[in-house]
Amino acid sequence: MTAPADLILTNAEVHSLADPDETAEAVAVRDGKVVRVDSAYEVDFLEGVETEVVDLDGRVLLPGFVDAHTHMATVGSYLVNADLSDADSPADCVELLAELDDREWILGYGFDESTWDESRYLTRDDLDSVSETRPVVAFREDMHIAAVNGEVIARLGEEMPNEDVKTENGEPTGVIVEEAVDAVYEAIEPDAETMRNLLLAAQRDAHEKGVTGVHDMVRRSCAPDVYRKLDLDGDLTLRVRINYWSDHVEAVEEVGLRTNHGSEFVRTGAIKTFTDGSFGGRTAKLSEPYADGDGTGQWVVSPEELDELVARVDDARLQVTAHAIGDDAIDAALDAFEATDDPRAMRHRVEHVELVTDEQVERFAESGVVASVQPNFLKWAQEGGLYDSRLGSERRKQTNRFRTLLDSGAALAFGSDCMPLDPLLGVHHAVNAPVEAQRLSVTEALRAYTLGAAYAGFDENRLGTVEEGKKADFVVLDRSPWEEPDEIEGIDVAMTVVDGEIAFDGRND
Repeated sequence: MTAPADLILTNAEVHSLADPDETAEAVAVRDGKVVRVDSAYEVDFLEGVETEVVDLDGRVLLPGFVDAHTHMATVGSYLVNADLSDADSPADCVELLAELDDREWILGYGFDESTWDESRYLTRDDLDSVSETRPVVAFREDMHIAAVNGEVIARLGEEMPNEDVKTENGEPTGVIVEEAVDAVYEAIEPDAETMRNLLLAAQRDAHEKGVTGVHDMVRRSCAPDVYRKLDLDGDLTLRVRINYWSDHVEAVEEVGLRTNHGSEFVRTGAIKTFTDGSFGGRTAKLSEPYADGDGTGQWVVSPEELDELVARVDDARLQVTAHAIGDDAIDAALDAFEATDDPRAMRHRVEHVELVTDEQVERFAESGVVASVQPNFLKWAQEGGLYDSRLGSERRKQTNRFRTLLDSGAALAFGSDCMPLDPLLGVHHAVNAPVEAQRLSVTEALRAYTLGAAYAGFDENRLGTVEEGKKADFVVLDRSPWEEPDEIEGIDVAMTVVDGEIAFDGRND
């Protein structure tokens, strides 16, 4: 006799998001796994005395979203500090920061000057108006640029490379980039108790967005230890793949961590490194100069250093993932990966892949290197947007070419880089992209945020689709993205299920 289900989700429009995408009416779950995907009539036979039955009232059920590139401590920081992502001017940022004048450090996250009428970075003068005695920092949303006040410069200036501190008439403007920003990160690094609160806040936010798993990019942080303690305490309801920064390589090797080792909820992922910077800071490495300034960007990690790191990490049988935004940087990352024995088997990854050439697209397909991309970055791809100003109209159209990558056979994984953590926003941008080479169908975009992201983490056999035998990780949407492709960003998440347990229920909100 077949054992009854623990949970039945019925009266739904269930999409497997497998290939092909198959639909059903109900799902049955036992011991955290899917045991039946079928008509409501057939699934009803698995109802027992203690089965929890949830009528979804016609809502859409999908596999849970997996964010292939995020920073969960930063997500938490947005929630407990000043969130500058909706600010529309420098004055607006100053006002939001001033509300935190009782803090030891006054911190704001997520400003994007490219959307403002007064399109300029925040400066020392702006932040001195918040406080001249407490350190004040405003991080641009790409996290490669920050603005600081005079107190931060006085405290940390000697630790910041001169070339990464912008000056005017010999005086710091308050704008810092790359390694100078790292000095600030080190100064404000949370202790274990603070990190726990940040990660729990981020977990709640993730579930409200339908996210059931994340690939967290972790640097010089106690987050890995905190994640494992949350897991042991039974407080972790999010599947976390920890991608350790390259400065953790020796520690990872010393304790014997290996890619994919871990528990159901915390696993070791890749070793993460940089190549270049960002378009926002004009530090992404290009083959041709920027349209709005001199230079072609800068190396954060030189190609020679990258080659050495990739060879070492690959020899240790660890996955490698490299940040590469400009076309020169993407070349360097692909060169390093193609020099390894089997980049497809190791699923080495390039993060962002914003300005990719036709030749590089083919190299992704042929090598099996994963293109781990952020569809929400398409918000900068409109005429007159950030890409237009930095790259010019022709190169703007060459950014984020998801359609081209997918058609070539390249492995495509979606993430958010927490700008913001919101899969439906990313799916909306991919479906409604301004250029055909960027545009995906609803099914393709959703699959990149589920099965594609799962594949990037060696998880396609347990996550990413709604199929019998897979983990019971689901997101339930109030409306169908297939029926309202122009309104996907406005669709509400009604429920999130992780390991067969309801982690978020927003049906009555």
